[in-house]
Amino acid sequence: MTRCNADPGNDAVVRLPQRNFPGVLIQGDSLSIIRSDIAEIVEACDQGDVGEAREAAAILLSNLDELLARYTEPSP
Repeated sequence: MTRCNADPGNDAVVRLPQRNFPGVLIQGDSLSIIRSDIAEIVEACDQGDVGEAREAAAILLSNLDELLARYTEPSP
C-alpha cells in the first residue's frame, strides 16, 4: 500500500498494490459520523422536515467535497 498524500488527518489517499487508482481510507469514527449524518437526513425526511433534511445533506455534501478534493490533489 502506498500513501498518496502526506497531509495528516482522519483520512488518507492510498493506492493498494495491483490497483490502478488510489482509494480513500477513512477512520472508523469518521465513517460512523458520516453514517449518523445520513441517518439524520433519513429521519428528517421521515418526519417531513425537508428544510432540516436539506441542511443536513448540504453539510454532508460539503464534507464529502472536501474529501474528494483531497483525493484529486496531486501527489507530493
